[in-house]
Amino acid sequence: MRKTKIGVIGGSGVYDIEGLKNAHWQDVDSPWGTPSDQLLSGSLDGVEMVFLPRHGRGHTHSPSTVPYRANIDALKRVGVTDVISVSACGSFREEMAPGDFVVVDQFIDRTFAREKSFFGSGCVAHVSVAHPTCPRLGTACLTAGRAAGINMHDGGTYLAMEGPQFSTLAESKMYREVWGADVIGMTNMPEAKLAREAELCYASVAMITDYDSWHPDHGEVDVTQIIATLMGNADKARGLVAGLPSLLGADRADCPDGCDKALEFAIITQPDHRDPELMGKLDAVAGRVLG
Repeated sequence: MRKTKIGVIGGSGVYDIEGLKNAHWQDVDSPWGTPSDQLLSGSLDGVEMVFLPRHGRGHTHSPSTVPYRANIDALKRVGVTDVISVSACGSFREEMAPGDFVVVDQFIDRTFAREKSFFGSGCVAHVSVAHPTCPRLGTACLTAGRAAGINMHDGGTYLAMEGPQFSTLAESKMYREVWGADVIGMTNMPEAKLAREAELCYASVAMITDYDSWHPDHGEVDVTQIIATLMGNADKARGLVAGLPSLLGADRADCPDGCDKALEFAIITQPDHRDPELMGKLDAVAGRVLG
């Protein structure tokens, strides 16, 4: 058993956690660059928590410029065990309406302008992302959301687009009708892949703000409408997050689905051929297996 430390990555509209005891913002240095912002640390119901605003306070990072590797490394570096991603998204399903939340369990990655791995030349590794989210964490988010009065959907496929522009009508229809995606957003990739490489349990909560552009009765995406829904969703998200400590508890066993052992057999490069400089950067992310 070890102590639970919950990391929350807040998306658009979610820039802090209310009610943290001994709350303080801290700088965390990462060899992968500067994180999106300082990390807000404290405790809630006896469980340590860390909050990181994905876009920075004041929303200074676009989806393409978010320093995803630095963010995940920083969370791992301060001892986070479980990551909850909260992000705004559009919906491809009539029943998944604006104001609803979806606990995502699959992704289609259409991003192309982002660094997607901690590994590469000098240390090659291949982790499985067949099941990219942690079922245990997802269940906790579902339970906490419903207890907070949120209309929650259990499971859904998240289409990650590069952005920052929204979809064309043709793209929206293809993602919905041909590819079978349920929601669309711009920030959960490569975040989920990096969390898996860092052996962190990861759950994604998608907060629906609109119907993208496919819906015949709603027309194209309206930013004014999105912002209005976003503010209401942010309050709901805080209620969901507040319920997580009591569900996850202060003491934590190993992940039953193996998220925290993802690197066990993933590193291919032989020890005598590994790049020392890259090894130094991997001290937090892969320290368990590198020794």
